[in-house]
Amino acid sequence: MSYMKRIIYILGLIILCSGMSYCEDLPDIQLDMRDYASIELPEGTFIPVMNAQEISTQYCSEGYKVKFIVTNDLYMHDTNIIPQESSIYGYIEKINDPVVGTNAAMKIRVSKLVLPNGLEIPIKGYLYNANNNVFGGGLSAPVKYIKMAQRQVKVHYTTLQIKPSQGRRMGEHTTIPAGANGIVVLTAPADIRP
Repeated sequence: MSYMKRIIYILGLIILCSGMSYCEDLPDIQLDMRDYASIELPEGTFIPVMNAQEISTQYCSEGYKVKFIVTNDLYMHDTNIIPQESSIYGYIEKINDPVVGTNAAMKIRVSKLVLPNGLEIPIKGYLYNANNNVFGGGLSAPVKYIKMAQRQVKVHYTTLQIKPSQGRRMGEHTTIPAGANGIVVLTAPADIRP
C-alpha cells in the first residue's frame, strides 16, 4: 500500500471506531405510544345533522363551503365515537340552475368531521336525500289550469275538474334553510379515533 492509502485507511478506522463508541453511549429511548384503538365507521352510516347556514341555488355556486352540526351522539360498541356538537364540513358539488319546467337542484358532498376536541377526520359522504342525494329538481308549476267537465255515470250528473296545462312556468330556486335537520350518509368507510 502506498503511504497516502495507509493514512486514509487509518483515518477511516479511527472515525469508524469513534462513531461506534459514541453510539454505544446513547441511552435506549422508547416513546410511549398512546393506546388509541380506532373504530371504522362502515359505508352507509347515517349521521344526524343540522344545517348551520342557509344554502340556496340562488346565491351559492359550485364549490361553496357548507357546515353542519351533529345533533345526537353516535355510539358504536358502547363508545361515543361522534359526540354531539361535532362539526361536519363540505361543499356544493353540483348545481343545476332553474329552467322552464324544472326547479333548480343541488348536490352537497361532505369531506371533513371535526370533533369538539379539535381532531379533524377526513370522511366521504353526502347530505342525504331520497332523490339520489339531489335537493330540488322537481317540475315547476303549470302555466295555467284548464277547467274540464266530467260526467259521473253512477249518479247522472256532471262535475267540474281542473287539469294542469302542458306548459310549465320558469323553475324556482331551491333553498335549504338554516337550522334544517338532515342526515349525512357516508359513501366510504371512515377511521374514527375517539
